[in-house]
Amino acid sequence: MAQLTLNITMSLDGFIAGPNQTLDEPLGEGGERLHEWLFPLASFRERHGLGGGGETGTDDDVVKENLAATGAVVMGRRMFSGGAGPWEDDPNADGWWGDDPPFHVPVFILTNHARKTVDKQGGTSFTFVTGGIEAALDQARAAAGDKDVSLAGGAEVVQEYLKAGLLEELQIHVVPLLLGDGVSLFDSLGGDPVKLDATRVIESPAVTHLRFRVPR
Repeated sequence: MAQLTLNITMSLDGFIAGPNQTLDEPLGEGGERLHEWLFPLASFRERHGLGGGGETGTDDDVVKENLAATGAVVMGRRMFSGGAGPWEDDPNADGWWGDDPPFHVPVFILTNHARKTVDKQGGTSFTFVTGGIEAALDQARAAAGDKDVSLAGGAEVVQEYLKAGLLEELQIHVVPLLLGDGVSLFDSLGGDPVKLDATRVIESPAVTHLRFRVPR
């Protein structure tokens, strides 16, 4: 059965987006700096339709590995709509991912607003799930086949899956940046401490790739 894996970039002080997220700045103030390590990579450029070329090496290998292992994606409604945006006023509004999103696999959106599946270019489809986190995961696993389900975020969604015991692996790309404020990945877990088993550490000048298993 497809495992649920978190794959996310985080600042050294624990933030995955900057403060004051808007449609114009969906990653918040300064949040785009979290992903600067990705922008020059060959695999990132290819997936985002930016043409050939780009950097190869350690970081690119990690990204290619993650992309190849992913058969479906789960995300929250705010990540789909780009933070605070038209979704709150019009639940049928389109997301901020454009006509050819970079996923190229089925994506399942956690939401309270039922709507029809939206098919995009490149193999991406957005399916809107109103039945909760387990229903979204079940549908994503069915779509992923023998590949993994990637949990894209945001932070509240990650915490929900972790607290429910449904998240099996965490891949956190830690960049040497102190944002100082913003969206914290683990600020509202509550309850008992969550022990993780470290399974891999890969270092590069731009980012450190950490992989953990959640013990059962």
